[in-house]
Amino acid sequence: MSTVIEQPVEARLVAAAPRMPSIPATLHYDRSDPFAVRMTFPAPATLEGVEVCWTFARELLVTGMDEAVGRGDVRVRPYGYERLVMEFHAPEGTAVVHVLAGEVRRFLELTTDLVPLGLEHHQVDLDRDLAELMRDAC
Repeated sequence: MSTVIEQPVEARLVAAAPRMPSIPATLHYDRSDPFAVRMTFPAPATLEGVEVCWTFARELLVTGMDEAVGRGDVRVRPYGYERLVMEFHAPEGTAVVHVLAGEVRRFLELTTDLVPLGLEHHQVDLDRDLAELMRDAC
């Protein structure tokens, strides 16, 4: 079984302008970093013209399917049953996107099949990570 899950999602930027076109984004989960999810936006979809990747807790995405969650750089909340609102806060400004809840739900099911919720700690090798950290400190 693969240790990495990637799923394209359709994101719609919420802006003052009339309906914006969809932005292709990718959700990414790697068993070697079991607590985290990454969401990547391609260069053409960003103001800087470079690919942007946000990393946040998988639990944030799970909880955000049912209720508003997040106080930091990434916030998630349901918008009806069919959509999810994701806010990305940076010093340069805030981006708000809508994604289809069904796409996120499928992604989370795949991640849970790979690493069940609450059992992420079984994927972490603290001895190896500590040895690597100590080696890098020298």
